[in-house]
Amino acid sequence: MMKRRSWMTVGIIMALLATAALAGCGSTEETKSALGDIQSRGKLVVGVKYDTKLFGLKDPASGSVEGFDVDIAKALAKDILGDETKLELKEVTSKTRIPMLNNNDIDMIVATMTITDERKKEVDFSDVYFKAGQSLLVKKGSAIKSIDDIKKGTKVLAVKGSTSVDNIKAKVPDASILEFDNYQDAFSALKAGQGDTLTTDNAILYGMAVQDPGYEVVGEPFTDEPYGIAIKKGETDLLNSVNEGLKKLHDNGEYDKIYEKWIGQSPSGD
Repeated sequence: MMKRRSWMTVGIIMALLATAALAGCGSTEETKSALGDIQSRGKLVVGVKYDTKLFGLKDPASGSVEGFDVDIAKALAKDILGDETKLELKEVTSKTRIPMLNNNDIDMIVATMTITDERKKEVDFSDVYFKAGQSLLVKKGSAIKSIDDIKKGTKVLAVKGSTSVDNIKAKVPDASILEFDNYQDAFSALKAGQGDTLTTDNAILYGMAVQDPGYEVVGEPFTDEPYGIAIKKGETDLLNSVNEGLKKLHDNGEYDKIYEKWIGQSPSGD
């Protein structure tokens, strides 16, 4: 009888130890940070635009994606993993980028994303890495010269999920807004005569004007659009690492080089 009880006791103890071990493993898995995951896999996965000249544009011939945001992503990969090639780029749009981040398809968003209070409810933002402002793109010779020329019935083209739509509705409630899935579709629609003007951040519009010199950016920016790098909420270690990486870029002069390479002037405007 004693022997049977002894074996039962041993069995209970072993079961408890196994349960504790499993619980410990589960706890470790749950508390593992995004930064830890990146370092373990040896690769940073970043969401960037594929249709935005100067910031993130895919070359259909080579398949490579280039732009300001891409170079910032490379610099962060180098800072976090010691090698800028340890980077995987995934295409995002204004509409898909937050869902992709929250579904763990990407580690962060570096995609002309304006920092807003509404978006802060869904993601955490890094320090500002680019200062932009919303403007208007028109065909040269257009009667539209500034936001003051947008009237009732003016057809304004914009991109779904961008702050530009809300901004233009607030500025000109009677304007007719046509929304597209991405910037290239919106620009193609403007060139096809489906709208009178296209609105988004001036930095993006300058890229479109480079693509087709028949179009120009008009008027002064009518909003302040600071871009931030979006991180999944609560990933403090990764957010701190990104901010430290951005600070290093500014301190060592690399940020100025990237800015001048794509924007054509220094960040100070000189």
